Amino acid sequence: RTQDGNDYYFSIELALSGKEQEQGLMYRKSLPEMHGMLFVFHSMKQRGFWMKNTLIPLDMIFIEDDGRIGHIHSNAQPLDEAVVSSGSDAMAVLEINGGLSDKLGLQAGDMVLHTAFKNRHME
Repeated sequence: RTQDGNDYYFSIELALSGKEQEQGLMYRKSLPEMHGMLFVFHSMKQRGFWMKNTLIPLDMIFIEDDGRIGHIHSNAQPLDEAVVSSGSDAMAVLEINGGLSDKLGLQAGDMVLHTAFKNRHME
């Protein structure tokens, strides 16, 4: 949910276990537009992600424990092994197609509504 009241719905895969989080979206050749992968961790801390073995550009949306977007890294480049930092503490990361955040007008301060953040009552 954007701060100006637009709601966007994504079909997501959850990456909860260490193995799922390690694999992420590696080796995929495409991702449907309104799909993504949500990495949920057990605590808030600074997060770092990379694009090793990831073949498609991604936006990385770093999310705080209440569901608020803290930082968006747009268009992470395929196969880049440089670490992308959350910049501040995050509990989750939503990866979507590169450039989609800009296309939808997503920004820091917007909310991600999901049971992982115990904020579904906001719907």
